[in-house]
Amino acid sequence: MAKAMTSDARKKDTREKIELGGLIVKAGLRYEKRSLLLGLLIDASKRISGDETEKARLAALGAEAFANDGE
Repeated sequence: MAKAMTSDARKKDTREKIELGGLIVKAGLRYEKRSLLLGLLIDASKRISGDETEKARLAALGAEAFANDGE
């Protein structure tokens, strides 16, 4: 039983990682170096920490990008 739970958790983790990778592609950053991508994410994390206005601005950009998927 424990093995099945571990397998399910691993599948969920793998799926989440695939989805997060898809966001990198959607943002047009597929061919950037991994170190640059990590730096961007670390910088963004620091910038939005406690800044609800910036979080809302970036969320709106992301929502717009998702809305334009069909175009």
